[in-house]
Amino acid sequence: MAKDILQEIVAYKRIEVADMKKTLPMHDLERQVSQIISEENDVPPSMRQALMQSESGIIAEFKRRSPSKGWINQPAQATEVPLSYEKAGAAAVSILTDKHYFGGEDAFVAEARKSGLTLPVLYKNFVIDEYQLLLARRCGASAVLLIAAELTMSECGDLLRKAHGMGLEVLLEMHDEHETEYATLEPDMCGINNRHLGTFITDVTTSFQLCQCLPADTCKVSESGISNPQTVCQLREMGFHGFLIGENFMKTANPGNALADFIRNMQLY
Repeated sequence: MAKDILQEIVAYKRIEVADMKKTLPMHDLERQVSQIISEENDVPPSMRQALMQSESGIIAEFKRRSPSKGWINQPAQATEVPLSYEKAGAAAVSILTDKHYFGGEDAFVAEARKSGLTLPVLYKNFVIDEYQLLLARRCGASAVLLIAAELTMSECGDLLRKAHGMGLEVLLEMHDEHETEYATLEPDMCGINNRHLGTFITDVTTSFQLCQCLPADTCKVSESGISNPQTVCQLREMGFHGFLIGENFMKTANPGNALADFIRNMQLY
């Protein structure tokens, strides 16, 4: 039987979050976030709105490492790549913040914002606790990822409501027909992950197969394994609005240029 990487990651995440709470207690983090919210001039930009209105629909991901492939682009800087994505025409940016498995940091979101990034930012992590929602809000994210495979329906609904209470949108990720039941929670965006998080096997046909299982009026996002501009055009015809692409850009010397080329090639189809 294949090793279930998701179970391993979630088990580690529970320990990690518990340790963080010892260093920075929940009530102190809540106080920090409340102050940020009270002082900010504008709420975080809407990722859902950006995807629904975008011509490209691309959520370009800042992803330096993965459990299955190791380092993809270790030297990549959060002060440079996300902003280059914005200049190249991305609709939104996803930033990996898990450190142990993906080489990410919460600080990467803040660094991207300080560099001038104005696009919506997806806080990409394995969120299992309200504490992580507060971390996402503190560093400047617009939306968080919730993964159906690691949460019960009740847990997911609770985190979704709490995220909304903080001004965060939710991309709810599913990867099989059973999990599409979670769409009844009415997240801001419904994601279909083409990569099985237990085995990390990727198959883009998953999005084509499950699209019809999602509500017609929801903002649909296809995630992972997308490397061909023609595939994006086909997915858009099926009803998808967003396309999360990371490794295809990050494995190049200049991810921003790779995205610009990808978008230009989309216009050929």
